[in-house]
Amino acid sequence: MKTLLILRHAKSSWDNLDLSDYDRPLNKRGKRDAPRMGDFLRQQELVPDLIISSTAKRAKKTAKLFAKAVGYKEKISLENVFYHARPETYITVLKEISQDYERIMVIGHNPGLEALVAVLTGSMELMPTAAIAHVLLPIDQWNQLTGEVEGQLQNLWRPKEIT
Repeated sequence: MKTLLILRHAKSSWDNLDLSDYDRPLNKRGKRDAPRMGDFLRQQELVPDLIISSTAKRAKKTAKLFAKAVGYKEKISLENVFYHARPETYITVLKEISQDYERIMVIGHNPGLEALVAVLTGSMELMPTAAIAHVLLPIDQWNQLTGEVEGQLQNLWRPKEIT
């Protein structure tokens, strides 16, 4: 059994309309929610063995703030292909991951992350910014992951629901 944690980047800023979508930073709420969600997952004893993030500015900052709060000590892996990726892209990247990792977190963007949750669990869920889906996968090795795998959605945490 492998565990996949799916985190949508925290809330981004639209203050500077001259910035490209890729270069948008986090806003005040995003800078607050990312570490809050990390602290919450630490309390749930769900520290990832590996964090893989989109290279977009808001996703990388979310990853850094989250990682520090959750107690993640390893290097954050960056994947340019996670920027506006489809579920198949996440699955392709995950299939190449070392079997040593039991619990992996991916950080990216909608609508791809909502679609990934739906593909892996059959459950259509709304994932606002900084939401985390906790999915159990009935596989022993990451290279067994396909869109046909029927995972189980254990939890979906949204920042507004966390106290």
